[in-house]
Parts: sequence; C-alpha cells; structure tokens
Amino acid sequence: MMAALKRVLILWLPGLAVLLAGLQRAFLTGQADPWDWALPALLVMAAMGLVLPRRGWPLLAWTTGGVASALILCGVAAGRWPDPVAAIGLLAVALSSAFGAALVRDVSRRRATRTAGGMVLLALAALLAWRGPARSLEPVADRPTVAVITALPLFWDEKGQAGRADAAIVTVLRTRFTIQPIDDPAQLDQSRARLLLLAQPRAMTPEALVAVDRWVRGGGKALVLADPLLRWPSDLPMGDRRRAPSVSLLEPLLHHWGFAFGPVETGERRWFLPDDTLVTVSGAQRASEADLVQRKRIGRGEVVLLGDADLIDDRLWLADPARPLDPRLWSADTPARVAHWLGAAVPGDRRWMREGPAVIAAVRWAILAGMGWAILGALLIQRVWPRNGMRTKKVYPEGGARKSR
Repeated sequence: MMAALKRVLILWLPGLAVLLAGLQRAFLTGQADPWDWALPALLVMAAMGLVLPRRGWPLLAWTTGGVASALILCGVAAGRWPDPVAAIGLLAVALSSAFGAALVRDVSRRRATRTAGGMVLLALAALLAWRGPARSLEPVADRPTVAVITALPLFWDEKGQAGRADAAIVTVLRTRFTIQPIDDPAQLDQSRARLLLLAQPRAMTPEALVAVDRWVRGGGKALVLADPLLRWPSDLPMGDRRRAPSVSLLEPLLHHWGFAFGPVETGERRWFLPDDTLVTVSGAQRASEADLVQRKRIGRGEVVLLGDADLIDDRLWLADPARPLDPRLWSADTPARVAHWLGAAVPGDRRWMREGPAVIAAVRWAILAGMGWAILGALLIQRVWPRNGMRTKKVYPEGGARKSR
C-alpha cells in the first residue's frame, strides 16, 4: 500500500508543482497561455530527470504528462482550447528537459554518448522555453498617418518637466501608424491624415467642432474616446488647466452625429467584445446594456465611439510598463483593438481567463486531472511495466537481500 501511494505521489507532485508555479505569471496578465508554464516545466522536469532514471523510464515518461494539467487549466479558464503551438511547445519542453537530464545522469558504459545527447535535449528545452513564446511587435513598412487630438498625457509629462515621452499605447501604435499629434482641428486638412484619434480633448470652440465634422464628412475615419467619468491618475490639482477634463466635452458634436448615450458604469470592468477580445474599462458609458462600441457613417466618413478614455491607460492593459511591445505581458487586448478600430491589425490570438468562478473551476479540474493521471500511471506501471517501475527489494529464505529492478 505504501509503495503504491509513493508511486502515485511521484507521478502527481511534479505536475502539481509545475501547475502552481506557473499560476503566478498567468494571474499577472490574465492570459491563458501555456508558455507561462514553460520555465517551471523546464526546471521541475529536469530535476525529475536527475532523480527518477534508476526507477524506470516509463515512470519518468508518465511524470512528464503531468504538465497537461496546465493545458486543462488554460482551456477551462478561457473557455477555449489552448493555442496548439503553445501546447505542443510546453509538452516538448517537459519531455526534452526530463529525458535530457536523465541522459546526463546516466552512469552506463555509454555515458559519454548519452551525456552529449542529454545536453542537446536540455539545450533544446531551454531554447523552446526562451524563444518559443517570443512575439514582440515589430514596425510594419506601410504605416498610415493618424492625427491625435487629446488632453491626456500621451506624448509628454503632464507637468511639462520631463519633456517628450510616449505613453505605452502610443509606443504600440507607432508600430502600425505614423502618429501626428495636433493641437488645433483646423490643422486636420493640412495634415493629410485620413485617420483621427480624438481622446478626451479639452473644450473646443464651435469653429473647432465644425472643422472636425467637416473633416469626417469629407471621408475621414475617427476613433472617439469620450469619457463621462475619467479616472486617469494625475498629480496635478483639480482645476489645473493642464489636467485632462474629468468629463467629456464632446457632447454637442456627438449629439449632432446622432449618437445615443447609455448608462454610466462605475468601477473597473473586464469587457469581452463579440470577437472574444478583451478590454478593461473604468467608468465607461455604454452604448446599451450589451454594447460598448458604437459605429456610424457620417457623410463619406466613419466614427467609432467608445464612452471611455481610461481604457488606453497602460495600468489597465499592461502588466510590465517597461515592455509594451511584448503582447505576452498585456493584461487586455486594448492596443490591438485600438489599432483595429483605426484600420490596422496586430497579430496574435490571445486567450483570456474569464471571471473568478471559471478560474476556480479550472484550477480544481486541473488538480483532479493531474491526480487521475498519476493514479492511472501508477496502476499501469505496476501491472504492465513492473520491472521498470519502482525499485523493490526481494527477501530470500536464507535471510539475505538482493536489490532488483
């Protein structure tokens, strides 16, 4: 009985350790990405490869299957199958590191050959864990011009002390567009830009509103972020003219275009769009109970309206402010959606964990699946591969003892 329990624990605990170690990175971003478990799989399975070879290769092989618990967690938490390439990559990391370490640990007569092979497998596992998930954004060659009118600190320090500094969202957008900030809507015609990001601007004169309307009706496309309850953090005191307005001042223009306004939702919310992409909003004004985005044809142009400007604040979509170009560190699809609304594409099909109950269920099913896998493996190894399972000790009648496989 104790031997069977020991065999189950040997098969279950490594996979459980990998599962729990990868959760920290997964919870940091909210992405259901199998690559988040690659480094724990590399380290834990390499350790198993050093410990288990003398207990039998089938036991070691079955142990590596425990990393499938992470794939189950990803699938249940996101409600979608994990990315196939990432899933295969995680399993390859586990197998390569486990068997690579086992070959390095080998003490047979062919030790030199096996050690070399083991080093190759370990190098492959390390390369996969390091470069497999790499997806940093690179600038594209053809980048249309986007004019930007905003009071938000997207291009400068709000106190005017640190000089020019792009916000994280601008850094990402520059890989797909030529960004041209302008102060006066009258400059739109001169800019030759056919795209406009109008994000929580300061109060505009009637002439400025007419200039925006004329530009859109002439064939321009505008993405408008009009926030009724701006929560963008600021060190400036209330009433300071350098602060972005706390409420949208675009209502006259939006009413003129025929947009309807829905309820304002206080607090932050992770909002899944119809195509399963995710944005995080704060104090947003919805188009309706179910819609966040409104679209209208205005003359020969088009307007896309969102009742929230906080969503482009990097604190709502980026886990590491120093690496905005790495989509694996995004906590929402916001940059990709902003680019999409402006007419460009950002590659990558990110899968996101749903809300708390789904994540709790995913962790539970992952642990149960890992335990079931370990119990099944223990039974198979005992009955099908008894000579390659746990080391046993056979006691002979004369009282001597001899170790056997």
